[in-house]
Amino acid sequence: MPQQDPFDLAGAGGQAGGERVPHHLPYGVFTTPDEPGRRRIGVRHGDRVLDVHTAATALGSPHADILAHPTLNPLMAAGRPVWQAVRSSVTTWVGYPAIEPFLHPLDRVTLHLPFEVADYADFYSSEHHATNVGRIFRPQGAALPPNWKHLPIGYHGRAGTVVVSGTPVIRPAGQRRAADSPGPVFGPTQRLDIEAEVAFVVGTPSRPGERVPLADFPEHVFGVCLLNDWSARDIQSWEYLPLGPFLGKSFATSVSPWITPLDALDAARVAPPVRDPEPLPYLDDRAEPEPGGFDIRLAVTVNGHTVAEPPFSTMYWTAAQQLAHLTVNGATLRTGDLFASGTVSGPEPHQRGCLLELTWDGREPLDLPGGKRTYLEDGDEVTISGWAPGPEGTRIILGEVTGRVVAA
Repeated sequence: MPQQDPFDLAGAGGQAGGERVPHHLPYGVFTTPDEPGRRRIGVRHGDRVLDVHTAATALGSPHADILAHPTLNPLMAAGRPVWQAVRSSVTTWVGYPAIEPFLHPLDRVTLHLPFEVADYADFYSSEHHATNVGRIFRPQGAALPPNWKHLPIGYHGRAGTVVVSGTPVIRPAGQRRAADSPGPVFGPTQRLDIEAEVAFVVGTPSRPGERVPLADFPEHVFGVCLLNDWSARDIQSWEYLPLGPFLGKSFATSVSPWITPLDALDAARVAPPVRDPEPLPYLDDRAEPEPGGFDIRLAVTVNGHTVAEPPFSTMYWTAAQQLAHLTVNGATLRTGDLFASGTVSGPEPHQRGCLLELTWDGREPLDLPGGKRTYLEDGDEVTISGWAPGPEGTRIILGEVTGRVVAA
């Protein structure tokens, strides 16, 4: 088994002489108790957070100015050569004894949403998830719609309700209609669900009318984070025909406070599943130099009890294909755009990434230490965690995303 390595270290032997080499170094934004109004960019290094602007200034970095902002957006907009230069510098700095004054204990800082979200899009790219949903709602029909294996299906969500991990999730209200009711009623959702997802954060923008080909994915995507796309299934099922998700999805989307640089996941790249039929040329990734999938292992807990372990490596459509499709009509990318994978589910029952699948729409309740669950109750806390293989047998531990349900 790979060596457990929370967030930053490769373990002895990563360099000559047995030095411990930082391989992860995710970015976030934090404040300290003595300056609660001053947000700063930080890099996590084990159980501490590096104030990168202060360190960059003290060490004479040419990138100090873009690290002086209260969000990651200016750094993300600077482009991949700058991302790589800053990451290389930080990797060196954390080995200096002189860096100690710029490190803050993780348990003494407050973490914030690390970037300003421009647009938010959510995809539907797990064949296992889409098939299960089709079987639940269309038991007599085709599980997948006819377009599903030809394009990455997605929808645009509300950027303004993307919140950082730890933010309480207020139970949403809306219209819902029972199957045996002649009309809708209004009230709090009775079928509050989660969706375990992996999300990608855009750094470099694109120009109007410009398509982003598969090969340019690493030039535009700054990093990766875990995401929970909270869903009110009863509101969603009443409203989504014919235009798709709206109020059933727009009330809250939780993201991790830590953004893993894309380059930190090089060792986790894997080939995606075989596509049949062959995708159209702009989505055909068979000749790409790097495989488009990522071997990220997720875990979902409800009130501390693990209910699912979805494998991201099984996703039918990759993030590069999602980005190519998102821009193929000429739509622009903006710094801070967030696009998510859709629910991550695997072929086995314990690998299903939402309660809709795990309980088969409430027909097969989960047995939890606090009682049975079909959908979430007030007070329930959901945590999504994940890890990926790192260099030299290490693990890259992605930042958790947690939310607790509070009453409407």
